[in-house]
Amino acid sequence: MEIKSLAKELSGNTYPGRGIVVGVTPCGQFAVTAYFIMGRSENSRNRVFVEDGEGIRTEAFDPLKMEDPSLIIYAPVRVLGNQTIVTNGDQTDTIYDFLKEGKCLGKALHTRTFEPDAPNYTPRISALMNVKDGAFSYKLSILKSAEGNPDCTLRYIYSYDKPLAGEGRFIHTYMGDGNPLPSFEGDPTRVDIKGSIDEFTDLVWTNLNPDNKVSLFVRYIDIATGKYETRIVNKNK
Repeated sequence: MEIKSLAKELSGNTYPGRGIVVGVTPCGQFAVTAYFIMGRSENSRNRVFVEDGEGIRTEAFDPLKMEDPSLIIYAPVRVLGNQTIVTNGDQTDTIYDFLKEGKCLGKALHTRTFEPDAPNYTPRISALMNVKDGAFSYKLSILKSAEGNPDCTLRYIYSYDKPLAGEGRFIHTYMGDGNPLPSFEGDPTRVDIKGSIDEFTDLVWTNLNPDNKVSLFVRYIDIATGKYETRIVNKNK
């Protein structure tokens, strides 16, 4: 699979929806993740990311304008020991609860399906990062309808053991704008990872569509120590 420019992948798609990037810096020191949300409706755009313990949650920017909190208010990031969970919905909590009971990502996600937002049936995308004893591995997952047919759920989990420095994988909910919105297709895209946390944050935020982008979370985790730095960018201020 050809390695692609993350900047071009982002700038070339006016509406990837919600997206997760996971990878490793070129120096091999940091495990990297980014999660962004976009919106077309006023309700979807009326959000910000706020810190919540070691993770984050979404929150209404203007509570008076919030129409429907379902599917847009959730905890995208939670941490359990050496594991960091990143998702585009309340399956974050499902994964956290299953892992806490010693169960695996696959069993957790088998209890879930795509979002009940016909006719889009938005895919549920998830990442599970594991930084332990100086080693890093991760998994990505997508749950989606069968070509827009809600009678069938397609379930995919991708595992990355000893991921290579300077690259990562990018998965998002939509192939682009449309009515209904077309679900992501194919395997997670192999993309380049580069720069410091501030440079990487700026790269992602700058290349997201300016009309549709809402919020961005970025975290760099030191693979040797487990210590991390976080950046949050919100369009609403």
